[in-house]
Amino acid sequence: MGASNPFLVAKTALITGASSGIGLELARLFARDGYRLVLVARNRGVLRALGDELQAKHGIEVRVSPKDLAHPASPVELYQELQEAGFVLDVLVNNAGFGGAGSFLKTDWNKEAEMVQVNIVALTHLTKLFLPQIRAREGKILNVASVAGFLPGPYMSIYYASKAFVLSFSEALAEELRGTGTTVTCLCPGPVATGFQERAGTGDAGMMRSPLVVDVQTVARAGYEGMKQGKRIVIPGWKNRMAVESLRVSPRSTVTKMVSRMHGKKK
Repeated sequence: MGASNPFLVAKTALITGASSGIGLELARLFARDGYRLVLVARNRGVLRALGDELQAKHGIEVRVSPKDLAHPASPVELYQELQEAGFVLDVLVNNAGFGGAGSFLKTDWNKEAEMVQVNIVALTHLTKLFLPQIRAREGKILNVASVAGFLPGPYMSIYYASKAFVLSFSEALAEELRGTGTTVTCLCPGPVATGFQERAGTGDAGMMRSPLVVDVQTVARAGYEGMKQGKRIVIPGWKNRMAVESLRVSPRSTVTKMVSRMHGKKK
């Protein structure tokens, strides 16, 4: 677009996993505040519809980039695509992720390898690629983890471990960037009713009948506001915050058994 493009003054945010759930609600919040958006997810049709909706409603520029972050080449492809298009990020939202349930002895390795690639490797790689430009603009990073990152998760062992990585990585990077004007926020929701449960195979798990469940709009809003304030960790819902605090003083073995029962499994 030419020099008269009104979008040129807007801050730019990239959101992965933007087609549904928390990512979708975050996209709506950023759009409301006038950000130029780069939306990333696997479903091209859903992304295009969302982009059209947000652009029409808020008068913002929206670029959609259908990518499957389970493919190791996707982060570099996305980075190069945006470099060539002249996009410089102010905010990176690493929201894409998925889970899987079952005994580790019986679960499918290919799915677990994809989970590690999306939940850990792609998140870390995108952060590595875009951090220099975000740092130069004193921008922000929002990583979506889970309260699962605070404890071991029998029958969802890879998922829980991946979120522990995201939490630890986010806290460490936030400290490295302290005083630079760039902040890193880790959003750690408890159970949220989204498409996550269907893909993970946990839709009927006891956790989803828990009083800890928080609606997706509340979760996204808490993460967004926490990011703007530069908070390092955001745990939506007072019951979830109390639960995490209780974990700090509970024996690790007791916590592990509790999670095992919560997922409705028996050893």
